[in-house]
Amino acid sequence: MLTTEDFDFDLPEALIAQTPLKDRTSSRLLTLNATTGEMDDKHFYNILDELNAGDALVMNDTRVLPARLYGEKPSTGGHLEVLLLTNIEGDTWETLIKPAKRAKVGTEISFGDGRLKAIVEKELEHGGRIVRFEYEGIFLENLESLGEMPLPPYIKERLEDPERYQTVYAKENGSAAAPTAGLHFTQELLNKIQEKGVRLVYLTLHVGLGTFRPVSVDNIAEHEMHSEFYRLSEDAAAALNEVKVAGGKIIAVGTTSIRTLETIGSKFQGQIKADSGWTSIFITPGYEFKVVDAFSTNFHLPKSTLVMLVSAFAGRENTLAAYHHAIEEGYRFFSFGDAMFVKK
Repeated sequence: MLTTEDFDFDLPEALIAQTPLKDRTSSRLLTLNATTGEMDDKHFYNILDELNAGDALVMNDTRVLPARLYGEKPSTGGHLEVLLLTNIEGDTWETLIKPAKRAKVGTEISFGDGRLKAIVEKELEHGGRIVRFEYEGIFLENLESLGEMPLPPYIKERLEDPERYQTVYAKENGSAAAPTAGLHFTQELLNKIQEKGVRLVYLTLHVGLGTFRPVSVDNIAEHEMHSEFYRLSEDAAAALNEVKVAGGKIIAVGTTSIRTLETIGSKFQGQIKADSGWTSIFITPGYEFKVVDAFSTNFHLPKSTLVMLVSAFAGRENTLAAYHHAIEEGYRFFSFGDAMFVKK
């Protein structure tokens, strides 16, 4: 039985990247061969050398919403912070409210000049609340003008340019956090990858804050995974099937792309089909990958489900050895940090 402690490591706080690098592609890249355990220190622009004509590079085109809102209760003037997590239906959202004790069912919260309001409809655990929004005009426009980018709690520095917490190909609004493995790409690098004969394929998975939730149980088999919405279009599925038939590799950018592809592969017995829905797939050592042949990813939190996912592909010992190497070499960790490329 694997325990949460089996995925622990000591990370110096100084290695947690607080700001993005000026040039997205100049991040460092640690390549890891999952079969041999061999490692190489490179830069992200060297990812071009890891891709071959006929391969598919699969990216998550979700766009992060300015999902953190600061409001007040008109009845008392009390201040509340509301973080949008998931759009349930229409104007109803699952949110996280602080302080939660001030947000009872029926509470009204006003934002800005009152053109956006939230009414609490249901209480959930851990400060979670179902709220219904009322507003004038267009909801997303209100959010753009009143909301802030929901940076992870370990980032203390202010982000000067909110677009640096978006991938250059972000398109589909809906995430509470960025698919950070994609932050290293520029349009110029994507053009070079395409010129090499690599297919660029996009899917959507809206990232929830459950991504950052620590595993609180000892036995990882008892951990309940959060649920996230995904979509793979007919065109994307067709492109991936063409690559597979021709013998090319399917290379995922980030754990969100991996989880989407493997959800579909698990659902359709290894086949890739257009699909959409909610996934709570939890990939841990012992899982057999059905679609993904290689991937890039950032360096993740100790004892996190993301480290467990990488370990499922590369092996726990190889993964932790790579992490210890990265720490010794001063790699930058988490959302604005450096990257790994993991291959067989």
